[in-house]
Amino acid sequence: MLEIFKPLIDAAAGVALTDPEAACAELTARLDPGSPEGLRLSQALVELLEAGKVADRGAPPVRYSRAAKASEETADFSIDVVDMTGAGPRHRHPNGEVNWCVPLEGAPTFGGHAPGWVVEPPGSEHVPTVSGGRMLIVYLLPQGAIDFAT
Repeated sequence: MLEIFKPLIDAAAGVALTDPEAACAELTARLDPGSPEGLRLSQALVELLEAGKVADRGAPPVRYSRAAKASEETADFSIDVVDMTGAGPRHRHPNGEVNWCVPLEGAPTFGGHAPGWVVEPPGSEHVPTVSGGRMLIVYLLPQGAIDFAT
């Protein structure tokens, strides 16, 4: 299954996350969500979801799964997949976060961002929220670092 995530890993490897807008521009240049490759990738992710192979834990508004721990094979990103229709748990990103967001129903946004790449810079904290529908999100966390608020 890890091979499905390889285009995301390859696109995100080496991208500086300190400037989210610049990072999203670089990510889109490397893998455009609207390109044939990006659309094929999103469809493959939806198929994994429909087959129950990802986002198979929890309950709405957040179903989730860990696809891979951070390793050399994943360019030191952990990979989580989330099916969201609302708000998730508040957390902080010590090293930042790279997200590939796929619309599933309605006209969803993730933290106010349209589907596609969304980047959270190192040290940022938020309540991840999908509004306006349902979205599948692949979270790439550098070194797997995430701190959940209590």
